[in-house]
Amino acid sequence: MWSKLKRAYRASDAIVQRDLGQTLGSQAKSTEISNGEAVVTGAGRDRFVPALFAVVLVSAALYFARIVFEPIAFVLFAMALVEPFQKAVEVRMGKPIALTLTILLTLLVISILVWAIVWSVGDVGEWGVANVARFQSLYMRANQWLEGHEIFTMDLSNSFDSSWFVGVFKYIAAQVNYFIGFALVVFLFLVFGLAEMSDFKIKISALDKKLSGWSLSETSDQIAKKIRKYMLIRTLASVVTGLAVFVFTLSIGLDLAVAWGIISFVLNYIPYIGPLVAVVLPVIFATAQFESWQMAAIIFGSLYLIQFVIGNYLEPLLTGTALAISPFVMLFAFIFWDFLWGMPGSFIGIPVTIALFTIWEQNPSTRWIANLMSTSDAASATQ
Repeated sequence: MWSKLKRAYRASDAIVQRDLGQTLGSQAKSTEISNGEAVVTGAGRDRFVPALFAVVLVSAALYFARIVFEPIAFVLFAMALVEPFQKAVEVRMGKPIALTLTILLTLLVISILVWAIVWSVGDVGEWGVANVARFQSLYMRANQWLEGHEIFTMDLSNSFDSSWFVGVFKYIAAQVNYFIGFALVVFLFLVFGLAEMSDFKIKISALDKKLSGWSLSETSDQIAKKIRKYMLIRTLASVVTGLAVFVFTLSIGLDLAVAWGIISFVLNYIPYIGPLVAVVLPVIFATAQFESWQMAAIIFGSLYLIQFVIGNYLEPLLTGTALAISPFVMLFAFIFWDFLWGMPGSFIGIPVTIALFTIWEQNPSTRWIANLMSTSDAASATQ
């Protein structure tokens, strides 16, 4: 009996010692894991703070030195667009003729675009100055309606005269003059850039030999292809939008139908804000012309429908998964670059984002950033 009790005591003592050893071992492992997590978290924090500081510093440099970086961005953008034409002509006629024809073609496109903008804005301005009385009447009716519903208003009837319109269009003319000067600066930079394009590619190929894991030449080619595809889709959508607006305004009897078509075509290149302005501006003039809120509502609904169908169905259908960038990222990029560079940034912001996205996508160390920026289908396809 005593020996049995002794053996049972020894067995229970062994079990207690084993459980105690397992408990101490698990505590030691958990301590090691927590220490490891602390090290990883500390290392991640150490990397995050310099990265955030670098982003803020680069953004500040882009903002304060935008007078330098804006033309460079537009020159690289234009070089990506005209490169196929220059290559095709160079194969058949040689480098000097290809360079000359490319420069002449670029100058022709810029001249046509500038002329169309100046003519349409001038036509709208002349109509507005000639019909100041209609805008004054429109304001008085709107003011009376607001007062009838006990809504606070301000008496600005004396402000809507010809001098007010002249001031507005002087401001618009100043912006147009800035656009013309900026286009000339970009064109001059582009001439020198196209002349040195072949030498620039040789330098990129030399840098490829020093890089491991990704090719700078292939990345630049991918950026150019995506930017050309983006601009082709945007141009097709802009042409369809301009024609649709022209046909609709002409059929409904709205004055300045050609000008509204050109303005819709040009503003469609500016995401989000451009289509909104292209809808609101004709509605204001239509309200002054027809003096009918019902007609203004019909025009607003029709123009909005045109923009909605083209922007939400035609463009995604043409784009497909070629760009594969999240719509939220596109919206954020538009706001960010518009904040940094104003109107030029709102135009060039999406192409710059496409370039950054492609660089991060091609580089293995930053591919995770591209996966975060891409759509869900594209991200799953790369995994």
